[in-house]
Amino acid sequence: MALPRLLRAAAPRLYSTVPAPAPAPAGSRPRADDDKLLTEPLNHPDFFSVKELFTLKDLFDARVHLGHKKGCRHRFMEPYIFGCRLDQDIIDLDQTMQHLQLALNFTAHVAYRGGIILFVSRRRQFCHLVESTARACGEYAHTRYWQGGLLTNAHIQFGPGVRLPDLLIFLSTLNNVFEPHVAIRDAAKMNIPTVGVVDTNCNPCLITYPIPGNDDSPAAVELYCRLFRMTIIRAKDKRRQSEAVEELQRKAQGK
Repeated sequence: MALPRLLRAAAPRLYSTVPAPAPAPAGSRPRADDDKLLTEPLNHPDFFSVKELFTLKDLFDARVHLGHKKGCRHRFMEPYIFGCRLDQDIIDLDQTMQHLQLALNFTAHVAYRGGIILFVSRRRQFCHLVESTARACGEYAHTRYWQGGLLTNAHIQFGPGVRLPDLLIFLSTLNNVFEPHVAIRDAAKMNIPTVGVVDTNCNPCLITYPIPGNDDSPAAVELYCRLFRMTIIRAKDKRRQSEAVEELQRKAQGK
């Protein structure tokens, strides 16, 4: 779907104002409880247990290790390449596993805190898959042409008070064979963190959490989408459970 239409449809979540401070209504959670809910996950290296969502064999079976031809290699991707076979680069899955765990963990923390997550891809064959993934986990997707300035000039195009995404997830970081996606540059200008699958012909420098891996294979993209969907849903469920437990404890203490 087009991003302007998406933003208007999600107006209650994306548009916000800053009202004057008001006393907390009766029955609301104390601020200390809210702070505890937000800070507790930061004390654990894997609070959402994202490491159990996939194994190295899952990456191998999904052909995540297959890169492009050696002649298409980007020089900044050389540290992530295990070797070359039949003139085709092979990606080091040990590094992919580590980077994917970091990316999933960061995504879970953003979803846990109620952040807006935007899935981005320009591959036509994966448009429906990416949009379905975003819809399944209650987030947003942009799979069409990215108009320059959607992030940097959002206050002009959509009016003051518009809320930008808190995280961009790129299932493919290229517009075409040669050009990186424009949203990567715009997100870097606006200090918006990004997660991106970077193949051997991509530039990982502007991606906050790069995931070295195949971005062309349907099996690989399906794996990425499934992992991000499960991670976001797990984080949101964890937040609801934590709020319910805090509410029960508060009632038991008579607060």
